[in-house]
Amino acid sequence: MRARSILLFPPFRLDPDNEQLWQDDRLRPLRPKTFAVLRYLAERAGVLVTKEELLHAIWPGAHGAEGLPKKSVYELRKVLGDEAETPRFIETVPRRGWRFVAPVGPSHAPRRGGLAPHPAPTLVGREAELAQLHGGLERALEGGRHVVFVTGEPGIGKTAVVQAFWTGLAGERGLCLARGQCVEHHGVGEAYLPVLEALGRLCRQPGGERVLGVLRQHAPSWLLQMPSLIDDAELETLRRKVLGALHDRMLREMAEALEALSAEHPLVLWLEDLQWSDYSTLDLIRYLAQRHGPARLLLIGTCRLAEVIAGGHPLRAVKQELQGHGQCVELSLRGLTAAEVAQYLILRFGSAAQAAPQHRELARLIHQNTDGNPLFMVNMVDYLAARGAIGEVAGHWQVRVPLEKVAADVPDSLRQLIERQLDRLSPEEQRVLEVASVAGLEFSVIAVAAGLVEPRDRAEEWCEALARRGRFLAGRGAEPLRDGTAAGRYGFRHALYQKVLYDRLGAARRLQLHRRIGEGLEAAHGEQAGAIAAELAMHFEQGRAPGRAVQYLAQAAQNAVQRSANREAIDLLRRGLDLVRALPDPGQRAEQELALQVALAVPLMMTRGYTAPEVKAAYERARELCRQIGDTPHIFPVVVGLSRFYYGRSSIERKQSSAAELLRLARRERDPSLLLVAHMMQSGNLFFQGEFARAQTHAEEGLALYDPSVHRTLAFLYGDDPQILCHCWAALALWYRGYPDQALARVHLALRTAQDLGYPFGLVFARFWTAFLHQARGEPAGVEEHSEALIMLAESQGIPQFAAMGTILRGWVVTQLGRQAEGVDQIRQGIARLRAVGQELGRPYFSALLAEAYRQCGRPEEGLSVVNEALAVTQTTGECMHQAELYRLRGELLCRAGRGAPDGHRKSAPDAGATGSAEAEACVRTALEVAGRQGAKSLELRATVSLSRLWQRQGDAEKARRMLAQAHRWFAEGHDTQDLREAKALLAELEQTPAARGRRSVGVPVPGARRPHRGTTWSRA
Repeated sequence: MRARSILLFPPFRLDPDNEQLWQDDRLRPLRPKTFAVLRYLAERAGVLVTKEELLHAIWPGAHGAEGLPKKSVYELRKVLGDEAETPRFIETVPRRGWRFVAPVGPSHAPRRGGLAPHPAPTLVGREAELAQLHGGLERALEGGRHVVFVTGEPGIGKTAVVQAFWTGLAGERGLCLARGQCVEHHGVGEAYLPVLEALGRLCRQPGGERVLGVLRQHAPSWLLQMPSLIDDAELETLRRKVLGALHDRMLREMAEALEALSAEHPLVLWLEDLQWSDYSTLDLIRYLAQRHGPARLLLIGTCRLAEVIAGGHPLRAVKQELQGHGQCVELSLRGLTAAEVAQYLILRFGSAAQAAPQHRELARLIHQNTDGNPLFMVNMVDYLAARGAIGEVAGHWQVRVPLEKVAADVPDSLRQLIERQLDRLSPEEQRVLEVASVAGLEFSVIAVAAGLVEPRDRAEEWCEALARRGRFLAGRGAEPLRDGTAAGRYGFRHALYQKVLYDRLGAARRLQLHRRIGEGLEAAHGEQAGAIAAELAMHFEQGRAPGRAVQYLAQAAQNAVQRSANREAIDLLRRGLDLVRALPDPGQRAEQELALQVALAVPLMMTRGYTAPEVKAAYERARELCRQIGDTPHIFPVVVGLSRFYYGRSSIERKQSSAAELLRLARRERDPSLLLVAHMMQSGNLFFQGEFARAQTHAEEGLALYDPSVHRTLAFLYGDDPQILCHCWAALALWYRGYPDQALARVHLALRTAQDLGYPFGLVFARFWTAFLHQARGEPAGVEEHSEALIMLAESQGIPQFAAMGTILRGWVVTQLGRQAEGVDQIRQGIARLRAVGQELGRPYFSALLAEAYRQCGRPEEGLSVVNEALAVTQTTGECMHQAELYRLRGELLCRAGRGAPDGHRKSAPDAGATGSAEAEACVRTALEVAGRQGAKSLELRATVSLSRLWQRQGDAEKARRMLAQAHRWFAEGHDTQDLREAKALLAELEQTPAARGRRSVGVPVPGARRPHRGTTWSRA
């Protein structure tokens, strides 16, 4: 099979087959004849090519072509950034011709399979690492995903190694290459930044429409984060469809998208400088590495491991976890040896360097001064060459000064060496680079133009000239702007260059440039400035403009919340709160802090739960600021947040006052959005108080106000989606009121809505109440499905209270499978976890499940203790929605324990049984009273079945039949639910069996049991 040869002379590569010249990942257009001249010279590197030879080879037989070779060389020098006086690529030999002086190496890449490593010619000592990278690619080509971390100190050559590997692959048509850069933001950065950059580059390259199509199909929530790639209509459609996508959903979407892309073309994804990575990007790396199934994916990440360890960056834990499971490999780069430095000199200066008498001693000297650090070595050789210490003598490269003088002249550190190289640049070039260092490791020419106060095209000319000459900068493509134009992007060839330049600036100059750059980027992006909010926040923070920095930190946090990147959002908002203290105006300071505290409470609630102390602290501080400021629109979300906190803590007085205040505020403002939220909150409040009809009314009124085009973003302000919650409250009220089928249909609608919206908190909420409804209907399979999904989702999102609630419901399922003791342990564990995070809401319901589990495993005394405690809770908190069921369970447990006296002492027969039966009947009658008062027909039916069983045992079957028949006839639906099936079975028994005789044992119904309770008995002591 024929191999295609690509000629390498970094940072360029020449592809003869396609007649293309690439500079890094940027295509440099050339006229056909100019390209032919470059190819002819490069293929004869080091050899003098005369003018006559070029004319004969490129323009055979052409008349009047004598001046064309010189013109082509002039064009090549402009593209290559070369200079005739100090040539790096093409040397002019006066009156004779030209010589290509840069070292050229081939890269042979087979068209299919078996990609063998071919390093760039000036890359030495990295053959083993390149072989490992190619081994990883081979594994990926066979369908096995592979993750490689390339680690080492600054300047050790991490980027150079991967770039050499990358360059060798760039001409391979069968591969898809994507590259993204993490950026230091003086704090937490933008979620998924390097991945979004890599995807954006892929979409803008030839064949990008295919990538866009894959994203539309598999990863729409990611496409929403890149608005410049799609038109406004599609953007709005996506926003309605996937706004606020789940963190897990975004991970799954990207995994599926990358798998779809790699199914057609193997994919190499390179993420640089992971020591600056955001949390979400690390989550994606972990997810991609741990995901099962084939994927022709090679993911390469470079990082400075020492900084990761010293700074406590979570990358260390991710790498260790993946290594522990054999899901990644680490390539830790070492310094070069003296022999490898000597090899570099030969590759750079040709075989003549090897013959030079001082070659070995020079290599030893360079190694001694640089400790084998490749970046230091290359810069030292550049420095010596520029000063004439190494040069050509009689056609051979030699050390032109005594080695003692070379040793004395060498700077002590890489920083000093870079400083001296900078001093050799013109003042204009130094100024451009200094401004660029403030703009960032990678930057737009817009930022440089703003810092220089120069036109954009002129700033781009300067950056391009430096990049062409390989002086500190490299091209990074272009970015589209809102006016339809594009601006060039550039990056420093190494982060150390940027740092040295940045440190050269005085504090006042830095401040001025940061502010100018921030203003320039802000103006250029206009309404889309929010897309680069984290970058703008950094510039305004460093530019001592705290007000504007806080504004963009809040916007960046909102962007993070919409990507479910809650940890990033929390860090950004806390950074904003630190800056607020620097605002001089007390009024502005209070306003800004209030907005940040309200915003902070939402991601805190999503990650720590409704009842977390941090959530309460944020909302209480916000409430205090509201009192200071006076009338403010923030008061409503603050009251909502505090009301939700009090819900969780089951503080009845505060719940009622907060709900009333919300309705009062909403009606005063006459704002449909506020009224919608007020109805949502009031519906939930009334539900837990056992006022089911009113709860349903408020839920339906809220849904009538809901407008998807207006209200879908309310969740990011309040933490809950009103549509999802109103559907849930309506469903729950329907079940208690005796409409089990309508309830299930409505809660499934809530779940579908949550899944469509992809909002994490709404989805866990809908999952829990769906599992609740299935438990109420006595359907263990449904409970198991939704409780397992709830636990997985809540744990992945870091929402502890919902994970605990899922554990409780899973424990109930276990009891229905006959493993009562195990089920009791799980329910108790879940309740303990809820208490640990401060949640009291739902305690009576969860206690009822635990008490029933105790009854089933023959531990009625413990069940009674749980029920009695739960009934006391209903009296103190007003959470009465399950009070009737608790009274009914108490009656059952009393009879199972064989006692009825309040002091718990067992009495001797026959009085004990009679007393126990009487007290049990009183408890069940109380259950009927409570259920009737609340209009809770479902709980009333359960209590009726229990009382009917009791009367049947007492010999009054006809009375029991009449009461039960009346209750059963009321229900027009839900006849396949457990409660109605049991009622029907008992009714048939009562109709066919004469009054109970003697001491015959009969059963008492068990709520949610898997089979009729015929085997359950009321026993006398």
